[in-house]
Amino acid sequence: MLKEFKEFALKGNVLDMAVGIIIGAAFGTIVSSLVKDVIMPPIGLLLGNVDFSELFILLKSGSKIPGPYATLKDAAAAGAVTLNYGLFINSVVSFVIVSFSIFMVIKGFQQFKKKEAPAAVTTKECPYCASKISIKATRCPNCTSQL
Repeated sequence: MLKEFKEFALKGNVLDMAVGIIIGAAFGTIVSSLVKDVIMPPIGLLLGNVDFSELFILLKSGSKIPGPYATLKDAAAAGAVTLNYGLFINSVVSFVIVSFSIFMVIKGFQQFKKKEAPAAVTTKECPYCASKISIKATRCPNCTSQL
């Protein structure tokens, strides 16, 4: 059983998948930083200095400190129940960027793949009976017409 596991673990597909997962996790961190630190601040500035990560709806005040709360961190410290739609907006933007980036990478790799030559034509159509016949045929086997 140990031998079978070693063969499975050392197959090219498993190693490729492991490398892909590790690179994907690192890529996710980069994209999260891109969204949080580069993309969302200008969007928030254009919308009137809105910090999307601080947008929330208070569902229930906390038992430690009564509301209202200026920041999401204050609400969490007070034990308040909040609906964090700003963080959700950040996550959606991150998802769109990651999806588009992966699409572009895959599209780029597909251009480097060898394109298979079209298969050679081996049949033709009989002009009399419209059946498929060998391209080398001089007489149709179906209608016996001379080609």
